[in-house]
Amino acid sequence: MAEPDELIVDTTTRIFQDLGDPQTVNNAPDDAWRAPLWTSLEQMGLTRTWVPEALGGAGATMRDGFEVLKISGQFAVGVPLGETMLAGWLLSQAGIEVPDGVISVAPVCPGDELTLVDGTLHGTARNVPFAREARHLAVLVTHPTCQVALVKRDDVTVSEGQNLAREPADTVTLTGAVPVAIQDVAIEPAHLRWMGASVRAMQMAGALQALLDISVNYATERVAFGKPIGKFQAVQHNLARLAGETSAANAAANSAAFSIDQVYADGGPGAFGENIFMDVAAAKIRVGEAAGEGAMIAHQAHGAIGYTMEHILHRYSHRLWSWRDEFGDETVWSAELGYKVAAIGADDFWPTLTAL
Repeated sequence: MAEPDELIVDTTTRIFQDLGDPQTVNNAPDDAWRAPLWTSLEQMGLTRTWVPEALGGAGATMRDGFEVLKISGQFAVGVPLGETMLAGWLLSQAGIEVPDGVISVAPVCPGDELTLVDGTLHGTARNVPFAREARHLAVLVTHPTCQVALVKRDDVTVSEGQNLAREPADTVTLTGAVPVAIQDVAIEPAHLRWMGASVRAMQMAGALQALLDISVNYATERVAFGKPIGKFQAVQHNLARLAGETSAANAAANSAAFSIDQVYADGGPGAFGENIFMDVAAAKIRVGEAAGEGAMIAHQAHGAIGYTMEHILHRYSHRLWSWRDEFGDETVWSAELGYKVAAIGADDFWPTLTAL
């Protein structure tokens, strides 16, 4: 897999440093910081990283897009960058031009199915991230055929909800909505879940890296009993565990990103197969486990101060817990992986595993 474009990495990092610094955002009296950050991300084309130039996007590689997502996780971003990138990817698979502004994607929960009947959409999608803030929704229809539809937010009914990070996770009812555009698509519902899970895995990997850096810095600066707490063996042991969880999470997320990048290099999402499923499942499981363990260790290292709203730690732990659940938590993915391994059978399991 090629290295990510340094210009994209540097641009993304600079934007978040200037306009999305976690401490500055945490101290802000309101959400006025969000508009300048989002405007800058749009102007630099980062919200359209996975959209081909022919459809008005940046035309970057899948690897570049995943790097953007990792950086956004490192800053505990509170804007719908991942959702808009994923929606842009979905619309692009159907050749639909991607509109400006925030776009969310549906469905995101296993079991939610959306249908097209006489030119109108029907069905309900749960826990759709940032639905109330979106101008449009990119919707994957599964009946009578797999199609991608672009829908105006004003044409659907949104019941407001929120995730653990207190960000929108809304229920969207599409009954009677007429799509702005709709096209047949070669991808399947599972492919959208695989991409969504990979998006969240990469964001969590970035957030865990930031958690490690924050915790190490705090342990170096916080003095107790006459010396930095990082000098105590118990604290060192916990930080080493956090470093291990972070490394494992990054390795798993990068592996899924590598597989998806290779699929696109070899011919696009139509080539999605068991190898992609295995990598994505392993990533969502392992990164989800690391998110739970890593957030616990970070809060232990910080003590009581880490639970206060004044400290930035909660921005990371709350998002880790939320992203861990979205597009299926590790329990859901472990069950699916188990069924898949059992279906492969003993004779073919090792060849399948070594082919990844």
